Parts: sequence; structure tokens; C-alpha cells
Amino acid sequence: MLRLTDFIIDCPDTMKLAAFYSEVTGRPIKEGSSEDWAGIQFGEIELAFIRVDDYRAPQWPDSEHPKQFHLDFEVDEIESEQRRVLDLGATLRQDFIGPNGYGWQVYTDPTGHPFCLCRNKGVIWTDQGPIWPKRD
Repeated sequence: MLRLTDFIIDCPDTMKLAAFYSEVTGRPIKEGSSEDWAGIQFGEIELAFIRVDDYRAPQWPDSEHPKQFHLDFEVDEIESEQRRVLDLGATLRQDFIGPNGYGWQVYTDPTGHPFCLCRNKGVIWTDQGPIWPKRD
């Protein structure tokens, strides 16, 4: 089962951008957000902001500085989903799956846009979306 979990935007300051979108949408910034990762929950999907060193802002419609985003898909089984997306034309770029089977893999779609297959220990799925395990 493949589920869209996050829409992630690169930025130089996660909390500043999250505050902007929180104001724009009227939705709160997720508890536990930090200078490295901040999010706003929309049902099953999180709009997330990730800090990127040496961030270069996109210039629309300039192709030298294109739009920046990637999608995360939470999967039950990495191996079967990997075979499926590769068969559909994806290309594996980086593998961050640990020895216990959890982590993520970075792919590009047939036109080069990045996305990740993720497997997170302890995630429980409900009709309202994922319930993430408590952080220690």
C-alpha cells in the first residue's frame, strides 16, 4: 500500500516559512517542529518545510533556478514498492534504508522530479491519516 504523506518544500528558514503558511492557511504549525523540519497537517498530508544549506530560490519561469519540492510516500513494504516504481519508470538515486528495514529511498520520476519511499517504525494508519510514534 502506497500513501502520500508529505509535500516538502526546501527553504533557508523552516519556522519562518511555516509561520507564513500557517497564517495563510489558518492551520497551526505542528508540535515538535524545529529549525531543521517544520510541518502543517492537512488531514492525511503534511505540508513540510526542510532547511537546506545554500538555498537558491526558484525563479519562475526561469529553468536555471527551477521549482523545488519532493513527495514522500509511506509504504508497508519497501522491496515490493521499489520493484513496482522501478517498473513504472522511476530511477533509484539514494538508499537510506537501515539494517532494520526502516528509512527512505530517493527516486526520480521519468521526468526527473524527486520523490521518496519511506518506511517508518511505529506508524499507525487511521482514517484521519498517520499517527506517528512519540519522540523521545
